[in-house]
Amino acid sequence: MGRFIFKMQNILEIKIKLETQAKNAYAEAANRLSQEEEKRDALIKRRLDYEDEERELMTGKMNVIDIKSQKEAIRVMDELIKRQRAKVVLARKNLDLERIKLNQAMVERKTYEKLRERALEEYREEELARESKEIDELVSYKYGTKQL
Repeated sequence: MGRFIFKMQNILEIKIKLETQAKNAYAEAANRLSQEEEKRDALIKRRLDYEDEERELMTGKMNVIDIKSQKEAIRVMDELIKRQRAKVVLARKNLDLERIKLNQAMVERKTYEKLRERALEEYREEELARESKEIDELVSYKYGTKQL
């Protein structure tokens, strides 16, 4: 019995490597999104802390300068949160793009694996047919020589 050789094995291996790279890029994008969301959440928490401090300043002895600086800090935090939300949206879009690339790479790999499976099945059928033919020839040769 001969050895099965898939003619497009090198392409399949390349597709597997491309899929691995796409998985790594997707994981990196997911990590980046997580980091950006954590930064956003930290900024929101910090803003809430500033609001609490402002309330405390309002209830205690009124110091106009402290209250104004607290309001300015809250305004700055609002701007930082707005920018961070934009970064989160961008990171989410990048994650979606990487997911699309990963899905495409997986489809291509699976396509070549199916081609390989079909080629292997055809090879096995051809081998079975060849073996069956050899057996038939051997049997007919033995049968034919006994009658002579």
